[in-house]
Amino acid sequence: MTEEPKRTGRDESPEERADRMWGELIQEVRVAQTGVQILFGFLLTVVFTPVYAGLDDTEKTIYIVTVVLGAAATGALIGPVMLHRLVSGRKVKPQAVQTASKLTVTGLVLLLATMTAALLLVLRVATHDGFVPYLVTAVVLWYVVCWFGIPLWTRHRNSLQ
Repeated sequence: MTEEPKRTGRDESPEERADRMWGELIQEVRVAQTGVQILFGFLLTVVFTPVYAGLDDTEKTIYIVTVVLGAAATGALIGPVMLHRLVSGRKVKPQAVQTASKLTVTGLVLLLATMTAALLLVLRVATHDGFVPYLVTAVVLWYVVCWFGIPLWTRHRNSLQ
């Protein structure tokens, strides 16, 4: 007796599945791209403001790290678009979806780091209080729960059924 293939809940060919997954991925990337591009654009303007000259060396280092992280996040989140452009029509969509998915996750992790560094910088400049690292840590934990914890818990919980 042969085993039936595991049903995915959809009656679609591998190519149709890749097309659907690509469309879903690009929609997700659009949301993240918008956020990272706005944040990155704002970060690029800070160095040209009078406030920048008043930052101490630590704050300038945090700023530089934040800009570099923002640039890296932008690159990773725009990467799937270029990937699609360069491999379109070459019958490698399933592989392209996997690669684009990895780029997207990398971009989201870099976005998390960018937002963390930006929050640290803003709160340091705004308050100069010792509670800033604790507040930033709490926000980062919230991001980790929302971006990774809940999705992974949902995936695990529903894979047991």
